[in-house]
Amino acid sequence: MKNFGFSILIFLYLLTVASCEKDDICVEGNTPLMVIEFFDISNRDDLKNVTTLRVVGEGQTVTVNTVTDRTNLNKIIIPLKTAADTTGFLLIANSASNDDGLEIGNIDTVSFNYARLEDFKSRACGFIINYEELNGVFQTDTDNWIQDIEIMRTEIINSDSTHVKIFH
Repeated sequence: MKNFGFSILIFLYLLTVASCEKDDICVEGNTPLMVIEFFDISNRDDLKNVTTLRVVGEGQTVTVNTVTDRTNLNKIIIPLKTAADTTGFLLIANSASNDDGLEIGNIDTVSFNYARLEDFKSRACGFIINYEELNGVFQTDTDNWIQDIEIMRTEIINSDSTHVKIFH
């Protein structure tokens, strides 16, 4: 009888182990972010910091969490929308708040249009979105700090290199 009970325990153990699936861990990556570098309009080969830069998604009330707020930067890495073909940002140079907490920096609005391509990575990772046909425009006003935009790569399949140059 002891052997029968022991055999049942072994059988249950083997049944449990055999029914387990391999743990899926996603190591293949995520949807790539867009890389923007800022350059001097006078010398288009020289990187130039934007003073106390703030980046806010158009229609949002919080800053983009991939950019350190109100710092001097010449490069940012920002997400594009995965459920829309356009993403807009408020890029604010010399960002500061007045006594009422309202933004008093120089606000320029930039929009990026693109086509989205779903790419199945694995069962663990699921789908990511890559982007192609990237183009960008900025709204002109009487006090633009952004002077020009140049698209370096129309496809965004990784975040390893610059996709967009902004001149100021």
